[in-house]
Amino acid sequence: MSATQVFSAWGRVLKESHQALGLSSRHAPLPLPDDDTSVLPFGNGRSYGDSNLNPGGALLLGAQLDRFIAFDPATGVLRCEAGVLLSTILRLVVPQGWFLPVTPGTQFVTVGGAIANDVHGKNHHLAGSFGNHVTQFELLRSDGSRRVCSPTQHADWYAATIGGLGLTGLITWAEIQLKRIANPYLDTESIKFRSLEEFFELSTASERDYEYTVSWIDCAFTGRRLGRGLFNRGNHASAAMDTRLLPKHLPSGVAEHSLKVPMTPPLSLINTVSLKSFNTLYFNKQRQDRVRSVQHYRPFFYPLDALLEWNRIYGPRGFYQYQCVIPPEQALPATRELLQTIAASGMGSFLAVLKQFGEPASRGMLSFPQPGTTLALDFPNTGPRLHKLFAELDRIVLGAGGRLYAAKDGRLGPELFQAGYPRWVEFKSYVDPRFSSGLWRRVMEQA
Repeated sequence: MSATQVFSAWGRVLKESHQALGLSSRHAPLPLPDDDTSVLPFGNGRSYGDSNLNPGGALLLGAQLDRFIAFDPATGVLRCEAGVLLSTILRLVVPQGWFLPVTPGTQFVTVGGAIANDVHGKNHHLAGSFGNHVTQFELLRSDGSRRVCSPTQHADWYAATIGGLGLTGLITWAEIQLKRIANPYLDTESIKFRSLEEFFELSTASERDYEYTVSWIDCAFTGRRLGRGLFNRGNHASAAMDTRLLPKHLPSGVAEHSLKVPMTPPLSLINTVSLKSFNTLYFNKQRQDRVRSVQHYRPFFYPLDALLEWNRIYGPRGFYQYQCVIPPEQALPATRELLQTIAASGMGSFLAVLKQFGEPASRGMLSFPQPGTTLALDFPNTGPRLHKLFAELDRIVLGAGGRLYAAKDGRLGPELFQAGYPRWVEFKSYVDPRFSSGLWRRVMEQA
């Protein structure tokens, strides 16, 4: 069953009409259009740009495949359909002493989307990316063929589909190895740092003893305030944790019914004045250099999920996210140049995240994570002025041998994509001939 409807990515810059194709069952064949119209799986719409959009084509509504298949509470092996949300998994497994091995910054993504984008989290230095913990999945192609893919069975299709942006076919179900936890809480510490050098020192010192590390960084200022931020690290709380340390009331973001942005304002609420004010307040709200606390997992991993549809605050023109990773040998000078360029432009981000990726190798041909430093920033869509800034940032990333994250991208050109993902030539042979996306057509323009 199909209908035409408008779909938007999370950044809300792109809004395109698509033919929407429902999926009645994981056992059913793909509902392909009668003509040569291309298709693309669409999960919960949390990719920021056009990697999950197919302008002029059709979308397969993957979120309709939302059933659990099997869960073994003794081993933590979970099998479910690809449209199941991570939030739904957590509601099932956390009370039974299990947790996601890797989770991105929102719990409202589908399992299929997490695989297709090979999402990463705050524990990459120990656990790698999401695909590292996917033991097997089924891939349904447009010719009707089905493959159960794993590291040992159809291993080449397994590698192409992890991080493959939904282009190799439809993932119908997947099996994941979860990780054991004692309770829903984390023992955390927040540390002020005042330079990029201090960030790198904290990262190095934290990698051995802390499973999760991530930093908010102030990108609004140059001079002596350049590179300052808050470094957050934590571990799952032990069973022997003193219960007196537990918060008496669950903080915001823990309630099942979070607050919601009720409407889209006529203009972006994020601008140069509000940005500098927010960043100054946010940095100074923590008066001590180090603050230790015990947190429930939801506000620690998913602080933005406490405000549903927060993407509306950027107004009707939406926003872009720019996320890059820089190899270790260029990480400090290139990150400094990126921050200086952003601050000088006056178009900074209040959601600026800086983190180190570790050595665990990703299993996907087009997986984003690699050893180095990743910087992610949100920018209100201000048109040509912003794209001029992006061109400068692209130049820095390309010169440093880095890459951009396709799941966050809405304007990356062929040169930077193909330089950053050298296995794209190999990957092309695994793309289903009936599958395509706005991003894929854009980055393959000159191929």
